Amino acid sequence: MEGKPDAALLIVAHGSTVNPDSSAPTLAHATEIRRRKIFADVECAFWKEEPSLRDALFLFDPESIREIYVVPNFISEGYFTQTVVPRELELNGRITKRRNGQLWKYCEPVGNHPMMTELLLKRASDIAPGVDPAETSLLIVAHGTDLNENSAVAAKREAEKIRALGKYAAVLNVYMEEPPLVSDWRKLTKTRHVVVVPFFISDGLHSYEDIPVLLGIAVAAGVDRGRPGSAPPATARGEIFRRNPYRIVDRNLFYAPSIGTDPGIADIILEQAFTAKS
Repeated sequence: MEGKPDAALLIVAHGSTVNPDSSAPTLAHATEIRRRKIFADVECAFWKEEPSLRDALFLFDPESIREIYVVPNFISEGYFTQTVVPRELELNGRITKRRNGQLWKYCEPVGNHPMMTELLLKRASDIAPGVDPAETSLLIVAHGTDLNENSAVAAKREAEKIRALGKYAAVLNVYMEEPPLVSDWRKLTKTRHVVVVPFFISDGLHSYEDIPVLLGIAVAAGVDRGRPGSAPPATARGEIFRRNPYRIVDRNLFYAPSIGTDPGIADIILEQAFTAKS
């Protein structure tokens, strides 16, 4: 990619006041992009962490930085990308010209990029090496409910694209809080192998505990774990991903970290910036 010595990249994400892992992937992707020396500057800003979206208005020197590419690190278009980010960054469309002459270019969220399908396939393959996809069901898990309607649509879109490739025995979009439910995976799948990939930007309570509990590979905090044959406790900080495969009756279940933690997201962020409307 051609360098942009008078431009900066701003990666915006949700962040969290309670989950320190929420911003970790965004910061890691920024570090990788910064290492490639494509932009004069690469920064991050968050809705729920520091630096805030409002702080981002003052991050770039208008004398040396003439263009800022804003890439939302979100799975889909929605309230945050359409309302919160434009409001906080004082954007008035895809291109905003500041009084100081800077051009701020608002790009598509990472989840909209076609490369997301490729990343999902790679993650599914990496988490279950040597397993024949023709004997495997792939489950892409999103949150669900009306509050997260667009992420549910994005998961459905990706499942349809992968299903059309005919690689896996079955490809399903499943949800935590609406049908088809991830907790019904045994009924929804018939194959001996099942691969589950959370369709989230970062790992947190959903991927560390909620989804594992729904899958039956962990039990919630406070539940009696002393019964013979009971699932192990839900484990934070990634341990849950290192126990693959989980043997449940006669099935092998492989559980992956959230797709947003994949290093390939850095390439998608760059793609979204370089394909921004002029």
